[in-house]
Amino acid sequence: MPPELLHELQIDLPVLRRDPHYFLPTTNHRHLLLGSDQAAMKRQFIEFFSEADWLANERMMTEVAQIRDDIAPTWMQEPLSIEATAERFVRPALREHFVKLCRGSVGAYIDRFGFKSDLVKAMYAVTDGFSGLHGTWDTPGTGMNFLVHNMCRLPGADGTWMILRGGMGTVARLVMEKLQAAGGTVRLDARADRLITQAGSVQGVVLANGEELRARTVVVNADPFKLQTLIAGAHADAAWNTRVESYRKDGTTMKVNLALHGLPKFTCLPEDRGQYGPTIHLLPDEADVMCSLRTSYDDVCAGKLPEFPTIEWYIHTTVDPSLKDPQGRHNSALFVQWVPHTLAGTTWEAQKDRYVKHLLGICDRFAPGTSALVDDVFALTPPDIERHFGITRGHIHHVDNGFGFDDRLPIATPVGGVYSCSAGTHPAGSVIGCAGHNAAKRVLHDLGLSRA
Repeated sequence: MPPELLHELQIDLPVLRRDPHYFLPTTNHRHLLLGSDQAAMKRQFIEFFSEADWLANERMMTEVAQIRDDIAPTWMQEPLSIEATAERFVRPALREHFVKLCRGSVGAYIDRFGFKSDLVKAMYAVTDGFSGLHGTWDTPGTGMNFLVHNMCRLPGADGTWMILRGGMGTVARLVMEKLQAAGGTVRLDARADRLITQAGSVQGVVLANGEELRARTVVVNADPFKLQTLIAGAHADAAWNTRVESYRKDGTTMKVNLALHGLPKFTCLPEDRGQYGPTIHLLPDEADVMCSLRTSYDDVCAGKLPEFPTIEWYIHTTVDPSLKDPQGRHNSALFVQWVPHTLAGTTWEAQKDRYVKHLLGICDRFAPGTSALVDDVFALTPPDIERHFGITRGHIHHVDNGFGFDDRLPIATPVGGVYSCSAGTHPAGSVIGCAGHNAAKRVLHDLGLSRA
């Protein structure tokens, strides 16, 4: 969340810096621990990879930080086009690179900086370019996803993601308390069934139990396809419907939540050097990784489960011990990219347990004995995410972040008084609050209540 938004809301989030923030293990002795200790990072890059990789990393991080600073104001405004954003906000020397990043692939962007190691390139592509997106190394739009995932400007973050003490529910609780203090009401277990409209404008909402709530303004944070269903029949804007349908893609993310009764022991780094708190990147060996990125994605497009999907592994209880359960077990998760939404020739029901064991077997390659540490599993495939959270096709970002700036869903809909504040609008989701902020500003403007 931008610090400016937190200031406006007068909310003090108890954020925790993960330092180090990335851990790249291998099945031998090589590894990278990336954090605030620049001397240690340089030493590892040169010892385990090359000086060229270190210099490339420095160049890329410097440019990303400059772009992040330049476009920061645009995250809390209704969007211009990518090209107009470059002209208005980005320093002249980076405008062309910014447009190519937003329109192009993460692979083309990373390759500009002269990395020698395919493993290092894959690490950056996976965690920022592929996360929650239907695309691979050379897919246009993966560059925009990379940008979205490098926009953290919280104090002390240094561009990296931070986590919340007490878990993500902390955000909902603090925002809810602000709403209630301002006189707002929160209703739970009150599923919205349809909108009441008249002459192309909203009049209220009908709940699943038949209760009617009258309102001249309705703000929807469900995904664009749920929104499309809610307002179907209340407008005849074919262009808007076509635009929404252009965003429809399958989710390709699988989340495997784990309870661990102990910490894994990595072959490349058996002693604790802070490697349990970061994003842990599990990738194929250097010689195989680039080929695997392509074949795994091809498998997913064909409805097959890849042999070695890219995996981000988290053990957030090592940073925030309050997340441990009463038995003291670690809250861990595998964030798996990519898997098919629908399997060819079989079903997720038939394959899920087997595939979870296979994924834990991949963990065992890097940290032998990990599978034996697992006390409980709660796995969510894309169809599970769809059922559990109500997100169309299990797409965790609602729409691919390959759509950027004004290519995303507009806040205002064809139905008067109905607005979208979902992750499908600018700038994107990932619990940053900006879509809601921008929708609120638009509502205030349209109601003539904007502050000077």
